[in-house]
Amino acid sequence: MSCKSSSSTVSKKETKRENKTVVNHLIETASDNLGVKYKAGGTTKNGFDCSGLVYTTFESEHITLPRSSFEQAKIGTVIPLKDAQKGDLIFFKTNKSKQINHVGLITEVNASEIKFIHSSTSKGVIISSTKEPYYQNSFAQVNRILE
Repeated sequence: MSCKSSSSTVSKKETKRENKTVVNHLIETASDNLGVKYKAGGTTKNGFDCSGLVYTTFESEHITLPRSSFEQAKIGTVIPLKDAQKGDLIFFKTNKSKQINHVGLITEVNASEIKFIHSSTSKGVIISSTKEPYYQNSFAQVNRILE
């Protein structure tokens, strides 16, 4: 009798389930750093900057991202804000900057707001909302990294 291995194609459902697990791990990993202080160039529990938090969080799932928020904004697929999901990256142009200079990881999406974890210069690693005027006024784009 011969033995043929079954097809190795992965169904869309399995891929989606794996992505959901990865997204949940990313959010857990980032959330483990809530309260860690802000540190320019920081990528450890001693302090994070915004892109350092995102970089380190994705690294925990063996996904290598560029180190700066400006470069992170160039990868993945830019999607409309209304299509944002947990695990997507949200980018901002803060303090009247002409280019993207801030990033967060989306942790929650509902009809009226998006919550995201990031490292702010004043409060360190926190969860903020797109309802806050500061982030409403500086929103730039959302990128999907995990398809």
